[in-house]
Amino acid sequence: MIPQPTTYCERLFAILPYLVAGVFFGTAMQSAFGQQTYPAKSIKIIVGSTPGGGPDIMARAIGQKLTEALAQPVIIDNRPGANGIIASELAAKSPADGYTLMMANAGSHAVNVSLYPKLSYDPLRDFAPVTLVSTAPNVLIVHPSMPVKNVKDLVALARARPGEMSFGSGGNGSTAHLSGELFRTLAGLNLVHVPFRGAPAAVLGVSSGQVALALPNLPPALPALKSGRARALGVTTAARSAAAPDVPTIAESGLPAYEATAWYGVLAPAGTPRDIVMRLNAEIVKSLRTDDMKQRILLDGGDVVGSTPEAFGTVMRNDIAKWARVVKLSGAKVD
Repeated sequence: MIPQPTTYCERLFAILPYLVAGVFFGTAMQSAFGQQTYPAKSIKIIVGSTPGGGPDIMARAIGQKLTEALAQPVIIDNRPGANGIIASELAAKSPADGYTLMMANAGSHAVNVSLYPKLSYDPLRDFAPVTLVSTAPNVLIVHPSMPVKNVKDLVALARARPGEMSFGSGGNGSTAHLSGELFRTLAGLNLVHVPFRGAPAAVLGVSSGQVALALPNLPPALPALKSGRARALGVTTAARSAAAPDVPTIAESGLPAYEATAWYGVLAPAGTPRDIVMRLNAEIVKSLRTDDMKQRILLDGGDVVGSTPEAFGTVMRNDIAKWARVVKLSGAKVD
């Protein structure tokens, strides 16, 4: 016969294993319940550009698809300024619960590390990659009245007018800024950089004649190109863009060493549970495989990717090293 516990301590030790088991069981059930109910409220995508900028265009396309797939509203929160630093700081400090995401780009999460010695966030340490959404070229644009037909003509004109011509960008440290610095350096030109508040403003600067040229991301430049308010001389990528197949690359137009690619990708704050990251990855990649999404991104000047979190992390690390070399070569600085 098994002796029964008589004292309080004996009774406590007798039931302790059951209490411990109950705690573990409850925790497991809570975790499982949380996985089943995510998302239980609206999701916010922070964007470091003005409405109409490249990241904003991609965020709204992804947000619409996530709203349909997750049955929860997806809100776009535009926080422009400082080449995405304002938005990135906010996203990095947000709760790591899957309800705050960021549409990042090469400027905010690859270029800034080299340009800002005291950057308030670490692109790799403070964020969890979800997926690389798309890549897009920057495009060299000029006003239609400029007396040049190609990149060679533009280089010759700029060399004849040293220090008189300016190039616009969506802001200090943006890929448009660094693409311009790389162009200036490789062509041996004396161009003045004029930062605007966002890519659409830089495009307007060209179409209004405020600056001679710009190298914005292709998506925000397309409306001006289609309406004839600006003219494209070359794309910055190694190959021509499917969205603008008639526009040659800058490399094939006289600067063979030239290549620069912009990208857009979804990030979550570091520490976001892996199951939530993978749920978001699955839904976003699935949406990118649909014909309407492919066509939408193509019309906006991008090329669909859709990657694993690990592959996106590799792209970020490689681009950080690449743009560091460009910054060093060009001597680019934030004004």
